[in-house]
Amino acid sequence: MDFTSNHRPDDMVRITTPELAQAFIDEAVAFTCAQVGDGKVLLALSGGVDSSVVAALLIKAVGKQLVCVHVNHGLMRKGESEQVIEVFQNQMGAELVFVDATDRFLDKLAGVADPEAKRHIIGEEFIKVFAEEAAKLEGISFLGQGTIYPDILESEASVKAHHNVGGLPKDLDFELVEPVKLLFKDEVRMVGKQLGLPDGMVYRQPFPGPGLGVRCLGAITRDRLAALREADAIVRAEIGAAGLDIWQYFCVVPDMRATGVRGGQRAYEWPCIVRCIDSVDVMTAEVRELDWALLKRITGRILAEVPGICRVCYDLTPKPIGTVEWE
Repeated sequence: MDFTSNHRPDDMVRITTPELAQAFIDEAVAFTCAQVGDGKVLLALSGGVDSSVVAALLIKAVGKQLVCVHVNHGLMRKGESEQVIEVFQNQMGAELVFVDATDRFLDKLAGVADPEAKRHIIGEEFIKVFAEEAAKLEGISFLGQGTIYPDILESEASVKAHHNVGGLPKDLDFELVEPVKLLFKDEVRMVGKQLGLPDGMVYRQPFPGPGLGVRCLGAITRDRLAALREADAIVRAEIGAAGLDIWQYFCVVPDMRATGVRGGQRAYEWPCIVRCIDSVDVMTAEVRELDWALLKRITGRILAEVPGICRVCYDLTPKPIGTVEWE
């Protein structure tokens, strides 16, 4: 495999077996060792599938030369940063630097409604944070990233910008290490499984780099972001309790108001849209049909427990024509 290319060869064999996954791992480790040499790698570790698999690959390739950085940009799901610290630092023993940059990111995003502008701001700020952390360390010359092939395809087709594709400052001082950039999501999971990562991490539902920033539609406000975070936690808890195997499920809260009635008085609050989809390669997705009782339970909890939301809707749009994310 040509790890320097941004284009997957037409005759590239898909990774569908443990044997093919191991062959990829061996080749990726060898290439990474040659690329990095005795240098140090700074990895953006969100805790998602892609960055987790890259972390495992880099640990296998360069070991203690890897420094993982987890940035809480204030756009994480409820309890997510705490979980990342527990799994990677406490359980896996990785060298993990935690940066709480919530105010920094939200201040930069204040008043910005355009989706592409939000994505670029988040991506550029991420790189700045990493550069600052690298400056505190000695010998950092490489930046590890969990770019996968659908990221490249969607960015090249101008469907949407990805924080790790095309949004990097031109004066970036790091050489990129992107060992899974020619793989589809199902292949990344196969590689992670072969690397021995726990199932809860390998099969974790995807979460975009800009986080809740592309699910808090329009200009982000802290109160609407808080409502989105709580509603999303309810959806994840209820689907988890139901034991359903769904590829991705989440909420979006748009920058608009709907009329409702709360406590016998008129309420002018936000709607919340629930999205549940299944996909294998991320290029297409089908909407999951949920049990009516489950939908009613999710709706009842959100309306009762989340201040500021007065209406719950279910998104029935497949991909294509709709993308996975709303922004």
